[in-house]
Amino acid sequence: MALSSALFSGISGLGTLGNAMQIIGDNISNVNTVGFKSSQFTFQDLLSQSVATLAGTSQIGRGTALGDIYASFEQGSFETTGNTTDLAIGGEGFFVLREDAGDGLYYSRAGNFRFDKDGYLTNPEGYIAQGWELDSGGDDVGSVTDISMSSFTSPPQESGKIQVIVNLNSEGDDNTSGADDSLSTAWDGTVATPLADNAYEYQTTLKVYDSLGSTHDVSIYFDKADTDSAYEFVVTCNPNEDQRAGASGNTWAGLLGRGVINFTPGSGVIGNIDVWQINPATGASVAQDEATDLTDGFFTLAPDFITGSPMNIELDFGSRYDGTSWVNTSLSTTQFARSSTTTFQSSDGYGAGDLQDINVDVDGVITGSYSNGQLIPLYRVALAKFQNNLGLLKEGGNMYKETRTSGAATTNRPGTNGLGSLAPNSLEQSNVDIANEFVKMITTQRGFQANSKVITVTDQMLSELINLKR
Repeated sequence: MALSSALFSGISGLGTLGNAMQIIGDNISNVNTVGFKSSQFTFQDLLSQSVATLAGTSQIGRGTALGDIYASFEQGSFETTGNTTDLAIGGEGFFVLREDAGDGLYYSRAGNFRFDKDGYLTNPEGYIAQGWELDSGGDDVGSVTDISMSSFTSPPQESGKIQVIVNLNSEGDDNTSGADDSLSTAWDGTVATPLADNAYEYQTTLKVYDSLGSTHDVSIYFDKADTDSAYEFVVTCNPNEDQRAGASGNTWAGLLGRGVINFTPGSGVIGNIDVWQINPATGASVAQDEATDLTDGFFTLAPDFITGSPMNIELDFGSRYDGTSWVNTSLSTTQFARSSTTTFQSSDGYGAGDLQDINVDVDGVITGSYSNGQLIPLYRVALAKFQNNLGLLKEGGNMYKETRTSGAATTNRPGTNGLGSLAPNSLEQSNVDIANEFVKMITTQRGFQANSKVITVTDQMLSELINLKR
């Protein structure tokens, strides 16, 4: 009889709406869960029952069921945090995570990462974030791997170039009159003051680094040459630090090289540079040839601060030999009628440094900031996308797993291939809309109440039917 079918229709409504309330409750309970994506649901009617009517065969519905439960992957709002490893994805994509105890990959929108005691970048559940290791130029190396800080020290880098930009007074004195090597002749590395204060016009000092990261002072002394448009110079180091074979105990200890800067008369800019290296075994000057001995257009020096490890340092006065002539840069050494002064000086290289901070860019590059001033690219965070996000399987802990329905993950750099960019120092919040959930709660409650009425009224009707026989 149709009355019993009405009972089952009401029961189907109660069961379906009860499940719907469970989904609403799950959404509301996760309103503050980082990266949470709310679940949506749809209802559908059950297969109808055919009955005979005066108009022919008709259909009567048999109740309702949940048609589908699916996640809404709409973008959640961002919350700014003070942690550099908190990451949010602006756009499509998921973070790629690996379970520490296995090779299975998981995917998440929650970017609340931390470095654990072993140096791995992990989420609160201990799953390891995946990315590419970077070389010194910031390029990806190999395939996607665990992001881990295996070393917290930046190794030293030996100096390979010094740049000294000075103005040498055109009205300066020739303190060591004579040949162009008079400054080097006046140098005596066996005494406490190798070059007397009255033996030169101007002096400047800068630091260079050896291969172990130790610093050494390199001093350049200038003196007016025997012509008005030229200055001679010597490049020196502390004689006690000069480890070149044959230099120790000789007057030329610490004397690395000498040279002459010839300026163009009338303009005071560099016209030509000549440089001689000092042979540490004999103290003799060895001329460098512009056609064969220049490196990248610059003359070089060969100090040796660690026995058996000679360095090769380019000497840049702001002018470079292009193969035919010396070309001055916008900032170069000059000879003007004003006091000799250093305009600019620098040397590359650096000592060893300790990791002080970590920064993440919008393209996912993790950069280490070290105490030696170096910013070194370490890793690039990987993002993944799927053809069908709705096919992903929830695994708890804000994580999903790939399924046949979702399709295989496509992994790429943030900001490429349709993937979103990263927002450092931020977390994506839940996309649950409380107002919308409360409205659904009201309609679900009323629907549940109405279905319970169907059952109670049907029960009354069955009671009346039974009472026909007294």
